[in-house]
Formats: sequence, C-alpha cells, structure tokens
Amino acid sequence: MSAVEIKAGITDASLDPVSLINQCLKRCEEVQAKYNPFTAIYHDDALVQAEAVKARLHSGAKPRLMEGIPIAIKEFTPIKGKRTTRGSAALEHHVADHQPVLVQRLIEAGAIIVARTTTPEFAHSSFTRSPLFGHTRNPFDPERSSGGSSGGAGVAVATGCVPIAEGTDMGGSVRIPAAFCGVLGLKPSLGRIPMDILSTVFDTISHFGPLARSMDDLTLFMQAVEGPSDADILSQMTPLPLGDKADAKGLRVAASVDLGCFHVDPEIAQNFQTSLDALAEAGAIITPVKIGFTPAMVDAWYDYWCVYLAAAVEDLLDDHRQKMDPDFLELVDRGLGMNAVTFRRLDEIRTQQWHAFLAAMTGQDLLACPTMALPPPPLTEKEANYTSVGADGKLHGLDMTCLFNSIGQCPALSVPNGMTAAGLPTAIQLVGRRFDDATPLRAARVLEQLHPWLPSLEKLNATVIDA
Repeated sequence: MSAVEIKAGITDASLDPVSLINQCLKRCEEVQAKYNPFTAIYHDDALVQAEAVKARLHSGAKPRLMEGIPIAIKEFTPIKGKRTTRGSAALEHHVADHQPVLVQRLIEAGAIIVARTTTPEFAHSSFTRSPLFGHTRNPFDPERSSGGSSGGAGVAVATGCVPIAEGTDMGGSVRIPAAFCGVLGLKPSLGRIPMDILSTVFDTISHFGPLARSMDDLTLFMQAVEGPSDADILSQMTPLPLGDKADAKGLRVAASVDLGCFHVDPEIAQNFQTSLDALAEAGAIITPVKIGFTPAMVDAWYDYWCVYLAAAVEDLLDDHRQKMDPDFLELVDRGLGMNAVTFRRLDEIRTQQWHAFLAAMTGQDLLACPTMALPPPPLTEKEANYTSVGADGKLHGLDMTCLFNSIGQCPALSVPNGMTAAGLPTAIQLVGRRFDDATPLRAARVLEQLHPWLPSLEKLNATVIDA
C-alpha cells in the first residue's frame, strides 16, 4: 500500500495500525533474509508506537500528516537512544544522544520508524557494503548492486517493506539506489530540508531526501520535513510550494543524454528517449542541448568528497584504521593529502560548471538526463573501476548524479523509466533550476501517469520471497 492509502485507512479505521505494523515487520524480516537492507528492525518500539496511534485516534485526536505510516531511517542518520554506526566498525557501539530536525519532524507527524537501513562506511560509496553489515543486494538481481549509499533504503521501498524511506545524498546517494531499485529518489534543493547531522552547517553538497514508490508519497514526506530551522544556517526560509500538478503542456525541457562528458549504455539511452517522447506527447517542448560539463568537473566533486570524508574521520584513524574498508581509506588518504589552496580552487571549477548549466538552461524550465550511465553492476565491483576517460574525452563512469551536488541548490529527482533486456531498472534524472523543486516533480507526475513503474515493483514483489 502507498503511504497515502495507509494514512487514509488508519484515519477511517478500516486499517488497524497494530496489525499493519505486524505485517510490515514480518515483511522486513523476510526481505532482510534475502537482500540484507536493514541494520536493525525495531519490533518492540514499532508496535508500541502503533498502539499509541490506535489509542490516540480512538480518543478523537485529529490525524497527523503521516499518522501510522511505517518508514525506515538510514544507519547514517542519528536516532536518539539508538545505535548509529554510519556503517563503520569505528562506531560499532555508538549510541546517538540526539536526532536531527528531520527525524523529530517525522515522529511529530505520526510516522512509525520500523527499521534502520544499510549504508557503506560513512556513506562513501555507490555500492552498499560495509565491514559491519556486509552486502546489500539488488532485489531485481541479487548478484548485482543495490546502489549506494542509501542502498538499504532503495531495497526496503522497492520490496514493499515501507512505502517511504529516508536517505542522505552527497553525490547521488538517494538517486543512485532509487535508479538501481526502480523507485523514486529526490535530492531536494539545498536547505529545503535542514541538514544538521554533520560537523559543519556550512557544507553545500549534503542533503536529506526521500525514496518512495509514488509521487504522492514522496510529496507527503517532503511536506512533513521541509522548512527552516536554526539548526541549519543554510536551510531555506520560505521554500517554494511543491504542488501536485501533472501537466506537461508548455513545459520547456532541455535534454542531454550524456551531459557532454559520459559514455551511456545504449539501453539507458533508449529508455531516456522514450521518456522524452512521452513528455513531448503530453505537451512538453523538448530541446536537445549541448552542456559543457567535463570529467574535470566530476573530479572536482570527487576531491571535495575526499576532503569531506577525511575531515569527518581523521580523529578515528589512529585507533580504528585496521577495521575500516580499504576503499574508503583510499578516499580519506586522498583528502588528507590535499592542500588548502587546491581545495579552494575546486570552487572555481564548480563555478565553471554553474555557468555551463546556466548556458544550457537558457529559456528552459528543466534539464533531463539519465540518472545512471550504466545498469546495476555486479555486487563485487567497486567505483575505482568506473573512472577511466576514453580517447574521446568522455568518462566511463557509473553515476550521472554527483555533478548536481556541486550545484546543490538545483533539485534533482530520479524517476524509474523502464527496464533493460536483462530485467534491470533504468531511470531518468530531472533537474530543476535553483530552489525550484516543483518543476521536476511536475514532470515526474506526468511520467507516472503515462509510464507507471508500479507494475514492475508488483511483479518483483510477487516473486521476491519465493525466488
């Protein structure tokens, strides 16, 4: 069931919240045994919360925005009083003494946290595996990656454990698993959801975002958690309304299959064109554009990310280096070796990228491109295998997401848009102008109506346990 359907059923008493949560917990256990998307399943806590929802509504209280809806929170995001390891053995026994504005708002809105979802160590990778929790597998093919770093969230939503899951996105960590698992994933514009779980409130690439199966559910999550907070100095004071419009008439879409710098799998390119054709049939004006992005701009994000990770864990290295993921340590050591002037000049490359984006967006409302350059890769691959540049100057990369963290004020939404011949999901990425989250969501609603992805998930879930 969708989150919206669950809320309606609980509100009109056609659904018993306790029975619902029992079913949800059972499903979580079934899926956990096969795909490993969870680090913890909160049986007792979730049932206590369900009983409280039942009693609250029985007393005549007004239903809250997310009354009784089961959700999952990423292991990267603190929940007060709960173990929060960020996927690292260095924090194996850490129990959070606080929780962010986002978690507090979800609880106050009536959502029930039923589980924690897996993440690679300190959310560093597009492959969800960690020294503590092992591999999280793709439900469409368990020998392939679920994506990362919110890979557990992607699997939890795709397999019907929860209708919505929270993720974090610093380089695509919501959109990548959403694309690989056949669900929606939104990186909102910077500051739309307060980001207050880092050691700095001045970071400009980091976002909270939802993974969901429907646009109504994704919008519901955003309504519950968006808005300003002094906990994040960069949080938006007056976010623009999201709306629920599903009309492409007159929508001006700039389209780039490769962003000027990626090799793209032919099946992904074909499904991308099919999505553009659907938008055009619905009245959108599609304009192919050349956008001046380069591999150097991807490298700039990568170097920024390495410094971010190094600053986050430097004080843990002396005691815990031997227990950490070697691939993660490669990034940390690269960050530790960068001098301040080189780091500062990364912003100059980001500025060049912003100007290239503006040039491509002249007279346009939206940029469309694939979310991923490739379908889900084998489970045991690693990102170092996707960094080569061909003779044509284009990158043989995996994701096409991190560039939009370098200009994080621009929202980016991954929308399922088909399958490969091998039965693996593909996705289109819809990128809005700065702080305009409504326009990508508007286009996604049109695609949801014209090319619904739920039948693929229903087919998946009919066989996911029996397979």
